[in-house]
Amino acid sequence: MFRKISDALRSLFSKDEVERDMDAELRFHLEMEIEKNVARGMSHAAARREALRSFGGVEKFKEECRDVRSGGSIESLMQDTRYGARILLRNPGFTVVAVLTLALGIGANTAIFSVIYGVLMRPLPYKDGTQLVIVQQQAPLAGVLKLPFSVKEVLDYREQNQTLDAVVEHHTMSFTLLGGIEPQRVQTGVVSANFFDVLGVIPIVGRTFVPGDEEHGSDAVLVLSHKYWQQSHGGDPGIVGRVFQMNNRPHTVIGVLPPIPQYPVEEDVYMPTSQCPTRSSEQFMANRNARMMSVFGRLKRDVPVAQAQADLSTIAANLQKQYADSYPTNRGYGAVVSPLQEELTRRAKPTFLILLGTAGLVLLIACANVANLTLARLMRREREMAIRAALGAGRGRLIRQLLTESTLLSLGGGILGLLFAAGGLHLLVNFAARFTTRAGEIRIDGLVLLFTLLVSVVTGLVFGLVPVFSSDQNLTNALKEGGGRTSASASRQRVRNLLIVAQVAVSFMLLIGAGLMVRSLIKLQSVSPGFDPEKVLAIRVSPNWSKYNTPDKTLALFERLLDKVRSQPGVQSAGLASTYPLNQLGITNGPFNRGFQIEGRPIPEGELAPQADFRSASPGYFETIRLALVKGRTFEEADNEKSLNVAVINQSTARHRWSDEDPIGRRVSFDRGQTWVTIIGVVSDVKQYGLDRDPTDEIYIPLAQNGFANNLLVRTAADPMSITSLMREAIYAVDPETAIDRVQTLEQVRTDAVASPRLTAMLLALFAGLALVITAAGIAGVMALSVSQRRRELGIRLALGATPGRVLSMVMRQGMTFVLMGLSIGVAGALLLGRLMSSLLFAVEPTDPITFVAVSGVLMVVAAAACFVPARRVTSIDPMLALRSE
Repeated sequence: MFRKISDALRSLFSKDEVERDMDAELRFHLEMEIEKNVARGMSHAAARREALRSFGGVEKFKEECRDVRSGGSIESLMQDTRYGARILLRNPGFTVVAVLTLALGIGANTAIFSVIYGVLMRPLPYKDGTQLVIVQQQAPLAGVLKLPFSVKEVLDYREQNQTLDAVVEHHTMSFTLLGGIEPQRVQTGVVSANFFDVLGVIPIVGRTFVPGDEEHGSDAVLVLSHKYWQQSHGGDPGIVGRVFQMNNRPHTVIGVLPPIPQYPVEEDVYMPTSQCPTRSSEQFMANRNARMMSVFGRLKRDVPVAQAQADLSTIAANLQKQYADSYPTNRGYGAVVSPLQEELTRRAKPTFLILLGTAGLVLLIACANVANLTLARLMRREREMAIRAALGAGRGRLIRQLLTESTLLSLGGGILGLLFAAGGLHLLVNFAARFTTRAGEIRIDGLVLLFTLLVSVVTGLVFGLVPVFSSDQNLTNALKEGGGRTSASASRQRVRNLLIVAQVAVSFMLLIGAGLMVRSLIKLQSVSPGFDPEKVLAIRVSPNWSKYNTPDKTLALFERLLDKVRSQPGVQSAGLASTYPLNQLGITNGPFNRGFQIEGRPIPEGELAPQADFRSASPGYFETIRLALVKGRTFEEADNEKSLNVAVINQSTARHRWSDEDPIGRRVSFDRGQTWVTIIGVVSDVKQYGLDRDPTDEIYIPLAQNGFANNLLVRTAADPMSITSLMREAIYAVDPETAIDRVQTLEQVRTDAVASPRLTAMLLALFAGLALVITAAGIAGVMALSVSQRRRELGIRLALGATPGRVLSMVMRQGMTFVLMGLSIGVAGALLLGRLMSSLLFAVEPTDPITFVAVSGVLMVVAAAACFVPARRVTSIDPMLALRSE
């Protein structure tokens, strides 16, 4: 072993000495052979020739000696690398084109892989993240797939389960934080004391919660999220111990979390359950049907998810038997367990995998293109290869040299592609953030670099091997035929044509995928949201609920607020609502379904009451967002707490519940007939939860009769953002402790509603565009080479009477034949891709004929241009020169 290592090091670092030793040894054996031949009666000259012949060539013999000696392979590889680098540098045009082409393909794959690894594959940044699970209650027969937990249900699952080490609860509330420069509305995660311990999160500053923090009467404490700490407090390292006023109590900051993904939403601060006024109230805790929490758990060691599922299903069945009123049998109540990692990435997975597949196809096209270029270049190097073969280089050595050069090219493409990926990483992180809270974990790290290196090497070997093995002839013999001619063997010609066919087929698939997404986006953008978003400002306001702790006080505040806002210059109308269409927070938390009873239609025992999305609004809300009144009237100031209880329904509710009857004047009840609400109007349907989602049944209740609405909608005469400062001053004039956040126009809200499909369409279009450009370049290159090789043949045709136009037409026809073949094959692939993408499409069939025809036309035009430009060289051929050469 040591001897081999020593020999290898000597070969690498004492090369001249080793070469001298080998020359001396070779001379010795040669002289011995000559002496033997002389002894047989040959002349000295004949004996030398015979000795050299028997050696098979001195240089070849040396080469074989270098290969077998220790360290010889490394030395040969270094020689090939140096020689390959010199060859590539002497051909800058070819090198630049090949490296750029590969950089596009490898860069796209590196960028998408960084997203895939960061979001789908990277282990959760929690302790034993694979053991963390989400527990969800469901009532599938009632159409409810995510039913929150009540306090009693959390306790039941915590105490009765046999498979979870711990059960923690979480819910989100918004509170007003006082004590800073101005009041702040903070998104607050209300969690059980063991929440961070179960996740295994260690704070970067201070501490997290301990059981004593959750006891009633304990001091109020807060843990800040890393993002909120950075954005609102500048990363103040002395934040621990600072006291803020919240819910009319002093809250002390005890710690700051590391930058971790949060589920199900990003929170600003966290507090123990005992500090939430709603969660800690005795009435709420005693009500099994008061559900608003989500539940996490940690599997016991060696317990699979399936076993935990069976365990919790048993508990759900027992609860259903024990509390029949809370779990009607006609709802199909149950509990579902799923890994936290799956839940965090469920929305992102289909889109990201399609993008990864698309990037892979782009790389495949790039490989095919570079393989074609390499094949053409190999024919021009036949003389060089013939000389090397004549000097003793074997087939293996020649192949190794070619693979070394192709690998050098792909490594160059990989380095450049890495720079491309790094440059676009910020955009990809923003894109991924629309699908998952794990977007912050996307980065180019050691594993992504290793992936890039692996892809680069494999890419180099793939496109390097295609030209090498494209001939069925003995390589050395074939190369010896070269003499500066660039004629191609039939097998190589077939390979080049097949590569073009494959490129066209894959490009067609990608173009169809992008075309379907663009068509889907156009359809989505043309959908009417059901309201007029133009010149409407939306502001979320959060009063100090500790001060406004009764419905009367809250209503009085909102009335003063609306009066003040409506009196401001430039304001045309204003209203308050519990949420508004396409509001992201409303989409995340909604729909806010409630069961109701229609007067005169008793609900049979055991049947589910009709459900409708429940929301409240003040007078002026419908006019501000211009929600069309279909029948009756909307809310007026007279619809207050002292008047008749009234409601406005949307068209879907009217159609589903009253069919051909007039709903105006009909009554519904939300408390099983104890009180009745009269329907006074019908408004048009609106896209509350997404432009691609059907409207749900909705019932609007007046703010004065419901008591809660904190989204201020203001219609203005000019640009709504121009009056933001004016609105802030008006709100603070009413109450300076009112927090203001989420200031945006409804046009921005509508634009954001299509942001995800728009970005997905843009990425697919970018990849498809790259594929089209690479393919067009490949077709042009092949056509140029073909015309060059057939120059004499085409010249003779011209000399024999063919017109230049006819010859040009013939060449174009031959080129477009391969394009049509690729397009035909691509149709099958495009149909398959369309089926895979069907979940991402809106109002567009995967076989959309418009897309297929349009994409075919674009591809044919581009391919025809790529064929025509090099084919025009036919007209420059001189027939006389062609005849003289014959």
